[in-house]
Amino acid sequence: MFGGLFDWDKLNRRLQDLNRKIDGKDLWDKPEYAQEIMRERAQTEQDVKKCLNFEREYKDAVTLAELADEENDSEAQKEAQHAIEALYTRSEAYRLESLLSGEADRNDCFMEIHAGAGGTEAQDWAQMLMRMYTMWAGDHDYSIEQIEENVGEEAGIKSTTLKIIGARAYGWLKSESGVHRLVRISPFDSNARRHTSFASVYIYPVIDDTIDVKIEEKDLKTDTYRASGAGGQHINKTESAVRITHMPTRIIVQCQNDRSQHKNKATAMNMLRARLYELELRKREEKQKDANSAKSDIGWGYQIRSYVLHPYQMVKDLRTGAEKGNAQAALDGKIDEFLLAYLGMEKSSKQVVS
Repeated sequence: MFGGLFDWDKLNRRLQDLNRKIDGKDLWDKPEYAQEIMRERAQTEQDVKKCLNFEREYKDAVTLAELADEENDSEAQKEAQHAIEALYTRSEAYRLESLLSGEADRNDCFMEIHAGAGGTEAQDWAQMLMRMYTMWAGDHDYSIEQIEENVGEEAGIKSTTLKIIGARAYGWLKSESGVHRLVRISPFDSNARRHTSFASVYIYPVIDDTIDVKIEEKDLKTDTYRASGAGGQHINKTESAVRITHMPTRIIVQCQNDRSQHKNKATAMNMLRARLYELELRKREEKQKDANSAKSDIGWGYQIRSYVLHPYQMVKDLRTGAEKGNAQAALDGKIDEFLLAYLGMEKSSKQVVS
């Protein structure tokens, strides 16, 4: 009916194929392969459920419209019209979601948020961004695991690393890498002056053991430190937090979410593997496009989106031109229009390149 994500026959054939593989006696002889099959089966089942739910809601809306016309019920006609318009909007989102066919688009992802220069102002902005993405994830039934957090002295956070778990998390959120700019009347300024704050977001995919990323021990510098926290019983009294620096690329990862230094190091190594893998993906994409893309190295001068709360309210994506007048709604996680606009732009770019 819709093709792509909603290719019903293809989805069902693939689900049947995956179920046959799972029922096979020798599947778990290769645990890594088995885990990948189980993951794909779960995602395919979710896609089938989307198809069934969409078809049911479409039939209900059409039936309501027909009954409303027969009875000349204007209120029911409006309700049916709104339902069909909402379905059309969702079908467009599903169509764009079908474009998430990159090598890692189906994967979970890590998200790093770093406050820019500006002390408390920037740190508060970084925490606002963390809240925005947390609310977005909740709206999409994704779960979040906090890997690391460095809190500000007065308010906000200096940095945090989150793991966002859900189908196509990386595909949806990869467009959020970049510098986010906030303009507002500062709640920390007694003179109520307008301030501009910056924070950076970096997204990279979680990778599984089927992807081989070679890391030489001699290239690593490992440090341990006490985990930061809000104080009291939550302060870690041992050096369980781990920071790993990959010397050739200067990539730094850190983890402090577990009391075990061994577990934190294992998580940090997984993050490093993911960062190096994403770096390779980015190089490949840049080579294919033969030009810098929105996934090029992030610098403080590279702003992707502005959030203006004063003297007017507006959120504008500087790459796609997408705008939202309700800035508070965006800060409450309603950012799908920006993600969809980027997917549409990415599709157009690929068509031009090809």
